[in-house]
Amino acid sequence: MDTSIERKPGLRAFLLTAMFYPLMIGWTLVGIVCSPALIAILKIATGWEIARVVRYWIKVHGRGLIVIVSPFVRFRKEDLETIPLPAILVVNHLSFVDGYYMASLPFHDLTFAVGAWPFRMYWYTAFMRLSRYIDVENVAWNDAVAICRRAASKNGCVLFFPEGHRSRDRRLQPFYSGAFRMAIETGLPLVPLCITGTDILLPPEKHWLHPADVRLRALPAVDPAGFQGPSGPTRFSNFVRERMAAALEGMRESAGGSRKDGTDP
Repeated sequence: MDTSIERKPGLRAFLLTAMFYPLMIGWTLVGIVCSPALIAILKIATGWEIARVVRYWIKVHGRGLIVIVSPFVRFRKEDLETIPLPAILVVNHLSFVDGYYMASLPFHDLTFAVGAWPFRMYWYTAFMRLSRYIDVENVAWNDAVAICRRAASKNGCVLFFPEGHRSRDRRLQPFYSGAFRMAIETGLPLVPLCITGTDILLPPEKHWLHPADVRLRALPAVDPAGFQGPSGPTRFSNFVRERMAAALEGMRESAGGSRKDGTDP
């Protein structure tokens, strides 16, 4: 059964949408124009490698979106301080803005492992390549493992969207096994992240934004050592998926669900 809700835009949705697009476009353009100088300054000030500096700058950009929508979005972070470093992270996928909300994690050295289409967004392509994000559709597996090991050596994290695409009905979709195989091969703990509310804020394939309650929760880390053998990645992904599905159901129930009439408050 389709559990999605078609929300009717009200006054607050109109105000949010009218405010969001000009501010986000402006913020992005300012970031692109200022990035060469700011990246150079950060490089000199911190001594970090360029990839880490760019990842920090991307976090700043993501925080900008969170600030822009904050007058209309109640955002709660839960147990994020329990995430061990380094780690493999997996998060469910509901909306285009999910990636931006990862900027709220309490560390900046985060490498995204994503499909090819974000690399084709020409205004972001250079930043994604400079930051050494992983194009899971085109990179060789050994190269992906090398990137993960390098990130771990610097106490960084690598984040996967194991569903591979946004859910259209809020339900957790089947998982690809790449993140779980990566955790097993590298020995890094795997941390499930659960996000809710972004599908209301900006539903897939929609352009209207709606006021929402967004929550991001970190579940306890899982040791990959218990999932060895040929069937290990599949058993591992099934275990984590069941845990995330239960957590997401509880988060939505505690939030009281969406308004039944589908209108904005």
